[in-house]
Amino acid sequence: MNSLTSERQFVKAQHVSLTDDSLTVDLSDGRTLVVPIGWFPHLLHGTPEERGNWRLVGNGEGIHWPDLNEDISVENLILGKPSGESQRSLKLWLDKRDKS
Repeated sequence: MNSLTSERQFVKAQHVSLTDDSLTVDLSDGRTLVVPIGWFPHLLHGTPEERGNWRLVGNGEGIHWPDLNEDISVENLILGKPSGESQRSLKLWLDKRDKS
């Protein structure tokens, strides 16, 4: 087993915080990941209250924002992968939010 596979199996999120510019995730191995909030358009377009309503899922393997329909895995954060959502899907989501 390579070390990256091993890392993904054991490193978990412990705490999450957001600003208008960044998503910060504290990991169980002592590292802190900071990525641009623009990587995740649902977070970017969310209110501070919606962004603050998160929970760890899968024993810390991921983060879920129920108000924003957003899920982010620790594995993808470690690998530096932004959201893979299509522009069409994002537009539909934004249109739905505007009508609410």
